[in-house]
Amino acid sequence: MFHFKICMMKTNIFLAIGIGLSTLGCTAYLDVKPDRQMMVPNSLAHAELLLNDYNTMNLAFSTLGEIGTDDYYLTDANWKSISVIDERNTHVWSDEPIVLTTQWMNPYKVVYQANQILEVLAALDENEQPQSRFKQSKGAALFFRGFAFHQLLNVFALAYDPATATELEGIPLRLDTDIGPSSGRASLEDSYVQVIADFREAVHLLPMAKMQDGLPWKASAHAALARVYLDMGRFEEAYKYADSCLTIHDGLMDFNELTLSASLPIARFNEEVLFAAMTPTIGAMGQSFAKIDSTLYRSYDDLDLRKQAFFRSNTGANLGTYAFKGSYNNATTGIFLGLTTSEMFLVRAEAACRLGHVNEALDDLNTLLHNRWESGEYVEETETDADRLLEKILLERRKELVFRGRRWADLKRLNLDSRFAKTLIRRVNGQEYTLPPNSPKYAVLIPEVVISESGIKQNKR
Repeated sequence: MFHFKICMMKTNIFLAIGIGLSTLGCTAYLDVKPDRQMMVPNSLAHAELLLNDYNTMNLAFSTLGEIGTDDYYLTDANWKSISVIDERNTHVWSDEPIVLTTQWMNPYKVVYQANQILEVLAALDENEQPQSRFKQSKGAALFFRGFAFHQLLNVFALAYDPATATELEGIPLRLDTDIGPSSGRASLEDSYVQVIADFREAVHLLPMAKMQDGLPWKASAHAALARVYLDMGRFEEAYKYADSCLTIHDGLMDFNELTLSASLPIARFNEEVLFAAMTPTIGAMGQSFAKIDSTLYRSYDDLDLRKQAFFRSNTGANLGTYAFKGSYNNATTGIFLGLTTSEMFLVRAEAACRLGHVNEALDDLNTLLHNRWESGEYVEETETDADRLLEKILLERRKELVFRGRRWADLKRLNLDSRFAKTLIRRVNGQEYTLPPNSPKYAVLIPEVVISESGIKQNKR
C-alpha cells in the first residue's frame, strides 16, 4: 500500500494530515518527507479510498459545543476528575483559552481530504470514468466538506441571524489544498452560503440509493440542507428539504422491537441513520460522568419507551440519577451527531407548524411518537393552536435528539426568539455559572495557538 508521510504521521491509505495551525495557512503546515512508497493520489480509485477513510471523515467532529449544553450535569467530583482541561473549562463556559488544537484541527482534516478528492477528480477526464462512481465520489466529497464546515459553524460561530450575518465572523473557508496563507474568517453569511452550495451540488450528484455505510447518499444531502436551513430560520427551505429526504427514505425504528434492557439497545447504522458522524471520546459526557438533567428525564412519560432506551439508572453513590445509553453509534464513547429520519420528521413538523400547516405538523409528530411509545398506549396529539403545538414539538425535539449533537445549535437559534430564550445555570464546586441567551460565549473560543500563528480573529468575550 502506498502512502503519504506528512508531519511524521502515517495512514494505511494515502494521507496523514497534520492540520492545526496549518489549516489557516501556517507555513509549517506540511513537512513532507521523501519516501520510496510515497504516491500522490491520481485516480478515481484513490479518491474512493480517501472517502472510505472512516476514522478521518466520520469520527472526529468537535465536542466543545455539546459539552456546554443543559441536557446533563456533573457532580463536583466528576468535574474535578475530567482529565482534559478544555472540557472542564467549557462545561462552565469559562473564558480560559482553549489549549488543544484537535477540536479545530479534526474537522479541517475532513475539509482538506475532501478538497484533495475534488482536485483528484478535477484532474481526470470525466468522460473516461465510470459515471456513477465519479459522480458519487464528487458528491460525497462536497457533502463531507459542507458537513465539516457546518459543524465548525455550530461550535465556533454565533447563531445565524439575517440581520447581522454579514457582520459576524464565520470560519476560514478552505476550498483547495493550497497551504498558503488563509484570507481569514469569512463572514457568517458567506460561510453559510458555502455550506449550502456544497450540499446543493451534492444533492445532484449523489445516488438515490444508499451504497455503503458511512458514505452519504441523496437522502443525506437533503437532510443536511434541512438541518442547515432550520439553523438559519429559513423554514420554507427546511420543510422542502426534510420533505424531499423523507420522500426518499422515511423508515423509523419501532422502539417496541428493541431490547430495552440492553446496555446499548440501538443498533449502529440502523434504518433511521441517513449519515453517520461522531465526535471523539468525551470524558465530560461519558456514562460514568454525565448525569441526565433531572427535569429532562422526568419529561418522558413512563409509557414512552425512550425513557428505557435512552437512559439507565446509576447505582451506589449516584443512585437516583441517570446515564445516557441511547447512542445511535451503539457506543459508550463519543456523541453521534449524524443525520437521521427521526430528526427529519421533527424538522418537517417544526417547519410546517411555523408555516401554519398545523395538520401536517401533527401528522409528523404523531408518526414519530407512535414508534416511541408502548404499543397501543400513545394518545395522539390534537393541539391545533400553532404556538402551543410549536412548544410541544420543540420539547419532543429535545427529548428525541438528546445526546445527538443538536442541543447547542438549538439553544443558539431558539435564543433569538424571546419565547424560547433560556439562561443556563451550572453549580459546580461551590460556584454558580450562568450562560445568558445570545451570549458571545455561544461561539466557543478558537484554540489560542491557532490564533497566534494564523492571525485570524478570536471570538469575542
